[in-house]
Amino acid sequence: MINLAIVEVSVVPLGTGDTSLSKYVAGCQKILAEEKDIHYQLTPMGSIIEGELDVIFDIIKKLHQLPFNNEAQRVYTNIKIDDRRDKKATMYQKLESVASKL
Repeated sequence: MINLAIVEVSVVPLGTGDTSLSKYVAGCQKILAEEKDIHYQLTPMGSIIEGELDVIFDIIKKLHQLPFNNEAQRVYTNIKIDDRRDKKATMYQKLESVASKL
């Protein structure tokens, strides 16, 4: 069985001279859209990525590098990992589990 991790990542560029982050968020979403072996979802505070952990780590490197490629002087990246190995779980199953209890 392939173990899928669910990872939340937020990439915050600092030292850009502007408080708006939408162009960086859009750039990160373009990177995610190009990836074939993951599922992802944009949220107001970051992105949720589902896939093999090694693949996700490689993607996070790209996401972290993006602001530097666009003249940011500093980048703060926050990562949360849910790596469950006792059974297959997806981000959609987690949402459905909660919804079934409402």
